[in-house]
Amino acid sequence: MNQFLQIVVSGILLGGIYSLISIGLTLIFGIVKIINFAHGEFLMVAMYLAFWSVSLLNMDPYVSAVMVVPAMFVLGVATQKVVINPILKAPDVMQIFATVGVGLVLQNLALFLWKADYRTILTPYQSINFELGPVMFSFPRLATFVLAMLVSIGFFYYLKHSYTGKALRSVAQNREAALLMGIDVNRMYLIAFGLGAACLGFAGCLLLPVYYVFPSVGTYFGITSFVVVVLGGMGNMKGAFLGGLLIGLVESVSGVYVDSTLKEAIYFILFILVLLFKPNGLFGIRES
Repeated sequence: MNQFLQIVVSGILLGGIYSLISIGLTLIFGIVKIINFAHGEFLMVAMYLAFWSVSLLNMDPYVSAVMVVPAMFVLGVATQKVVINPILKAPDVMQIFATVGVGLVLQNLALFLWKADYRTILTPYQSINFELGPVMFSFPRLATFVLAMLVSIGFFYYLKHSYTGKALRSVAQNREAALLMGIDVNRMYLIAFGLGAACLGFAGCLLLPVYYVFPSVGTYFGITSFVVVVLGGMGNMKGAFLGGLLIGLVESVSGVYVDSTLKEAIYFILFILVLLFKPNGLFGIRES
């Protein structure tokens, strides 16, 4: 029982960061109606920005968010304006190719600039562990989870109570009605893509103390975020949050009780089953 509790806690801690990564993806889809296949590569860029902030400026990785998040917001806005806006009315396949192309450019640019080396950082709290009853917590992973939850909750609050958040939700629900009510839909698209990238800025800073950074690191997290978004329901923010926790839990449990080499296969099986039997996702129909 103690081992099972430890596995569950580890899965939930992992799922918190999956939730934050996936919220950005589902926000972009819900509002812009574009599936960003460069999502994982945006996370990779955020992790590199955090890494160089720590290495060159001696910043704490969590503090580096004050620089990384605005930079990622600008990158998201620029991507929307330069790449996405011209093809908003193009066939879906062209939109897919465009975002895949952005991802390939970012990954190969990182490979050219920083080679394929695995990079990591050392922090004073890297090896701190503490126990709560039968469960042991790693401080970096617990801090990552808590901060990811705070950012996610703050983001939900912003979307629900701020004027811009309400405008974003209205565009997600009915863009024609939002346009008739005087909302600048194109501006909301820019903000949505920027906020989606900013979420990855936070996630990159939170991941850096517990993961390596290398040019293809975004591939794994990008694929996982697509699984999470489909499980939660495309465009469903709450679904992405809960789906991230679920995938983290499934990955942790299957890695111990099945086989660590098959843990990704387990949640992909779950992914396929959801597509077959509940294509709207586990948590209901799409919502803002």
